[in-house]
Amino acid sequence: MTGELPPPEFSRLVSIARLGDHEAAYPITASETERAALARRFGLVALDRFAADVRLARVRGGVRLEAALEADIVQDCVVTLEPFKSRIADAFTLVYQRRIAPPSELLDPDEEEAELLGGDEIDIGEAVAQQLSLALDPFPHAPGAGFPEAEQAEAAETGRSHPFAELARLAKK
Repeated sequence: MTGELPPPEFSRLVSIARLGDHEAAYPITASETERAALARRFGLVALDRFAADVRLARVRGGVRLEAALEADIVQDCVVTLEPFKSRIADAFTLVYQRRIAPPSELLDPDEEEAELLGGDEIDIGEAVAQQLSLALDPFPHAPGAGFPEAEQAEAAETGRSHPFAELARLAKK
């Protein structure tokens, strides 16, 4: 085992040497094979659609990546354990720099954190895939699915009996 990371499932390399003075736009879409591999990576039932509009521009000391992503996903509900569909839309910005300033040198607390630029290419596909992983709900629940404790409390407040309350009553018998 060499300790190397597996290749990214959704790789789109862009040479920064080819970036001019103006912003460059890169619309990217994942293929069926790439979506299936990303679904496995992120523990999704399915990733039905995954696309992003990525813009790269030179900035002082590096490159700024701005992107808007959209994904149609299928996840298992943590309450019902049934699969359900949802849509994710997210926008983000990353700054890539050759040298990362130590925290002691940062003067502006609102300044964006930078990613280390290790070569002459940026993998915009992997950047978008990582952002998708951050946008995923770690405890997904289907619309209308609630947690039994919260539903029991609501039933007690409204005076309506709830199926879980009835099951609890039957279990005591």
